[in-house]
Amino acid sequence: MWDSFKHYFIYQADQPLLFNSEVFLVWFLFIYGIYQFAQQKVSLRVTLLLSFSLFFYYKSSGLFFLLLVLSPIVNFFLGDRIHTASQKKYRKVWLWLSILFNLGLLGYYKYTNFILESFHQLKHWLQIEDLNDFDKMNIILPVGISFFTFQAMSYTIDIYRKKIQPVSNIIEFGFFISFFPQLVAGPIVRASEFLPQIRKKLMLSKLQLSNALFLIMSGLVKKAVISDYISVNFVDRVFENPPLYSVFETWTAFYGYALQIYCDFSGYSDMAIGLALLFGFYLPDNFKAPYQSTSITEFWRRWHISLSSWLRDYLYISLGGNRKGLWNTYKNLLITMLLGGLWHGASWKFVLWGAMHGVWLATERILDPFISSIPKIPRKMAGWILTFHFVCLAWVFFRARSFEQALIFIRSMFGTFDLSLAQEVTSSYYIVYSLIAIGFILHAIPLSWDRIILKVFAVQPLVIKALVFSVILLLVIQFSSSEVVPFIYFQF
Repeated sequence: MWDSFKHYFIYQADQPLLFNSEVFLVWFLFIYGIYQFAQQKVSLRVTLLLSFSLFFYYKSSGLFFLLLVLSPIVNFFLGDRIHTASQKKYRKVWLWLSILFNLGLLGYYKYTNFILESFHQLKHWLQIEDLNDFDKMNIILPVGISFFTFQAMSYTIDIYRKKIQPVSNIIEFGFFISFFPQLVAGPIVRASEFLPQIRKKLMLSKLQLSNALFLIMSGLVKKAVISDYISVNFVDRVFENPPLYSVFETWTAFYGYALQIYCDFSGYSDMAIGLALLFGFYLPDNFKAPYQSTSITEFWRRWHISLSSWLRDYLYISLGGNRKGLWNTYKNLLITMLLGGLWHGASWKFVLWGAMHGVWLATERILDPFISSIPKIPRKMAGWILTFHFVCLAWVFFRARSFEQALIFIRSMFGTFDLSLAQEVTSSYYIVYSLIAIGFILHAIPLSWDRIILKVFAVQPLVIKALVFSVILLLVIQFSSSEVVPFIYFQF
């Protein structure tokens, strides 16, 4: 009997705990049932959610959950030291100890082998034979370490900047760092946003409950229906070996991956925000229809908002922002985006991806006087077309296994277009093309319409809401592959 149930309790590397899995649903219903009796007492609800969050991370990353115990303890202590230090120079010493600890933790697990591999490549490029090679180390990247590390850093930096007071209860601080909905793929939450919520009286109105359910359903459709299906049945196959596919199929994968990564990541964010709301906590929006953007500047105000605002507030502004002249502004933009690219993955292709965005951001600022002189309608239309295709092109380097594969993919996009073959492909993969079309149509809906749809859903009788939710679950089951597909951003 134990063999039938152990996957509910024991970490399995090939079956991490995901929002769109049956194991998570069982655990969530169990914990949420207990939470109804514990929520009115702060210590009980915090202890319950902290315990489940640690278990959630154990089921996602195994014994690496011990890092989630270590990080809050160290940052809690350092935050207190920063606050109580008698002089600014001592406050700065404690701050740098915090930064070194957090970046050291992130650097060891995420970038050690990247540095060793880069050293080996540089040695080969310079043809230096008298230096010994370093073997790659057997280091496994803990799920979501980039997210909870940045979250902890924002806490100590904000204390140093005197924007917040340190929290006095280490259990509450551990809960802030480890809260399971946003733990492994964001949004990255600031202490100033989350900590005050812990001791507030929790109230979940009918409107809030409806919003939470709608967000969870939206996330499930984006992730389990659209993203996973087009990924497994088309996009991954084309990226794996582009020369085997026609020009039409390669262009489909070009646009399809843009939709896949958006639906995957924003789907996770929707579910995270919805689940947190069910427990009475508000998480910040992370996406606002980014492919509607008419500039890269606007894109980064709509895409992964919690990361872009973190990079702005804690890196770009710390470097000097736009306060020291134009060239320093461009330099700071480029550094911020280069490091933002490296945050996404320990590979030079992510650095290139960040550099592409950084250069385009700087170019937009340089050309702003000329761009602003163009009439509004053609400016917006041209801006949208250029921005969307630039983002899609950058995604190729983000998705491909290597620079070489990315260049092969791009070359495969240009060749002889066969209309009859395109018609045959469309009919053979009609579900894929239908989902891509539906995905982009839904994304094109104005944000103001989203609020109207939410209000309409909120006033529906409970039976209608239950029926809609049941239909969504049936769709998820119908479109699900044999194995649960991990979220793309789990690797970061």
